Amino acid sequence: VQLQASGGGLVQAGGSLRLTCAASGRTLSRYSTAWFRQAPGKEREFVMAITGSGGNTYYTNSVKGRFTISRDNAKNMMYLQMRSLKPEDTALYYCAATERTITLSLLFRTNPKNYNYWGQGTQVTVSS
Repeated sequence: VQLQASGGGLVQAGGSLRLTCAASGRTLSRYSTAWFRQAPGKEREFVMAITGSGGNTYYTNSVKGRFTISRDNAKNMMYLQMRSLKPEDTALYYCAATERTITLSLLFRTNPKNYNYWGQGTQVTVSS
């Protein structure tokens, strides 16, 4: 499966953005998918994940109550709705996919090494 992330941009603190991850090549429903982000000089960080059916979602504590992950398997798309953005959310955001289950282990689903497919990243910059 090929992934392409889009929707990033420059926004003021408190603003909102919606990221989109478009999949091609294979049906997205067979993959669990996630958003990661990487700020300059930092390691790639797990943000949110969603199972193939969309029935389970997971998040990192820093985005709780502000970010929402969703997917539309009919359109082969995944989304990240980001609200109440903070300067510390500034990063390059990547979408990723894995054919393996992500429901059993926190350590598994938050480790970028367990995702086989990656989009190219979209920049999110939040100004203070």
